[in-house]
Amino acid sequence: MKLQVLTTLAAIVAVGLAAPAAEASARGHTTSVQGSGGKGYTRSTATARTSTGAASTRSTQTNAGYGATSTRSSTYGGGSYSGSSQTKFNNGASISRSASVQNNGDGTASYSASRTGVNGQTANVSGTVSYSGAPK
Repeated sequence: MKLQVLTTLAAIVAVGLAAPAAEASARGHTTSVQGSGGKGYTRSTATARTSTGAASTRSTQTNAGYGATSTRSSTYGGGSYSGSSQTKFNNGASISRSASVQNNGDGTASYSASRTGVNGQTANVSGTVSYSGAPK
């Protein structure tokens, strides 16, 4: 299933079906919910977009010290895509993943992806796929 998703993503990027470039923008939001006895949490988000990429950060922190912060970024254009994500937990654990796709210009696209779990184990996949309907 994951390989199928990556090969589909590779074909989409290679054919150039990506959405039109967005204007540069940034936004953020913070919400704090507090209850009795010091119980509560704070959640914040921040996002920035340009015509060639995007980046975002999300954080949720409880008054008891539990929480996580996630960052994501992507760049795209010229027949390529690259994206990554990392989540860090307050207990020191983290998880991450990344993926990239490149139109090779010859009717093929190359892709690679990796993932690292909380135990430090990694999984990687890469390859090349053929596609039809290349932009002229």
